[in-house]
Amino acid sequence: MSTAATTALASLLVCTPAVAFQQTSSPQSRPTFRSAVDLVSIAAVVRDRHGRFARGLRKEDFVVEEEGARRDIVDFRSDDNAPVRIALLFDVSGSMRLASRIDDARQTARHLLSALRLGRAADEAAVFSFDMNLQSLQPFTSDADAIEKALARVAPYGQTSLYDAIALTAHEVADTPPGDQRRRAVIVITDGIDTSSRLTAERVSQIAAAIDVPVYVMTVASDIDRDSMERPQSVSGLAEGALRVLAHYTGGELFVTSAPAHESIAARQIVDELRHQYVMALTASTGSGWRRLSVKTRNKDLTVHARTGYAAGTRNEGSF
Repeated sequence: MSTAATTALASLLVCTPAVAFQQTSSPQSRPTFRSAVDLVSIAAVVRDRHGRFARGLRKEDFVVEEEGARRDIVDFRSDDNAPVRIALLFDVSGSMRLASRIDDARQTARHLLSALRLGRAADEAAVFSFDMNLQSLQPFTSDADAIEKALARVAPYGQTSLYDAIALTAHEVADTPPGDQRRRAVIVITDGIDTSSRLTAERVSQIAAAIDVPVYVMTVASDIDRDSMERPQSVSGLAEGALRVLAHYTGGELFVTSAPAHESIAARQIVDELRHQYVMALTASTGSGWRRLSVKTRNKDLTVHARTGYAAGTRNEGSF
């Protein structure tokens, strides 16, 4: 790993508290923001029993608990069509050379890009790749042509530091200008195999959740994989479990796809979730350490997907 990447990882390890790994409900969240009193923002996606977005909810419809105790919602906003800012993170490890996996990865990215509003300065995307190091192939932009050119530079090589790359990319996404209203996320396109990370999936979950960046994982498979099984062979049960919990804990999700149509549906779901959010804020707790969060609605027929915690005692930045 490069000196810069090693230094960045070291800073993440110092700045992010070690906590017990929790498997609770979660999704998209907004960045926290500075105020006279430090506030923590929580972005929540709410669906009914049919999977449709639940619209028209008010602050009084939500119940937020921290470490099991009720917390007051001090600010609230409903977003129904928010702009988004996504980082596409490509696995370019040696295993991605197999059959057409890298071509599948590019096509998966194109499904995501087709769901964005590029070219009008509304949505933004960036392209990163990783093997042992994180490489920026295209900084955040609304230029669809520039992003497409970056996709052409994605090529497989070397070992995989999957978890390290996710942590570093989450910090790149979190580095937004004050007042930026775009919904942020890291979208990882991978075959799910990690061979050389210094960080564990659990640690990356803590880092991403602490800075309020959801991680979505989309697996890719070659035509050989698809012909031999309903779901890709490229993701082992162990790897799939770790990635699913990592995504869930940060407010994202894992999509194990086995056909282009599945990739298109997953891409639309990710972007739709980022656009349709209820954003609420609570006063950050005093002291330091990891604080577990639970977000529900008073209507038991609705399901809430929101971040599962935050790191108390750290300076939170962003905009509400």
